[in-house]
Amino acid sequence: VQLVESGGGLVQPGGSLRLSCATSGFAFNRYPMSWYRQVPGKERELVATIGNTGSFASYADSVKGRFTISRDNAKNTVYLQMNSLKPEDTAVYYCKMPISDDWGQGTQVTVSS
Repeated sequence: VQLVESGGGLVQPGGSLRLSCATSGFAFNRYPMSWYRQVPGKERELVATIGNTGSFASYADSVKGRFTISRDNAKNTVYLQMNSLKPEDTAVYYCKMPISDDWGQGTQVTVSS
C-alpha cells in the first residue's frame, strides 16, 4: 500500500485548499478511504471518510459544512476540499484506508495570517 498526500501549504484564515492522496498497491475502488490530521503533541483526528463508491461520506463535527471528501476511482485518488479554513485546522493531513495500518508521509496545512 502506497499513499502520497499533496496539496498542503500556507493559507490565510477563510481561504481554501484542496488536498490529494494518490494511492497504489491495492484495489482502491473496493475500500472506503479516510482523511486524518495531527497536531504535534496530540493524537491523530479522523476528519472525513468516504465509501468505496463515493455515495457515502461522514465528517468530524469540527469540519462539517466546510470540508468535502471525494474520490476518483479511475485515478485511485482521494481528495479533501477545505474551505473557510481556520487557524485550528493547522495540522499535518494524512489519508488512510481504514482497514490498513499504512500511513503516507502527510501534507502540512498551515492556516495563518
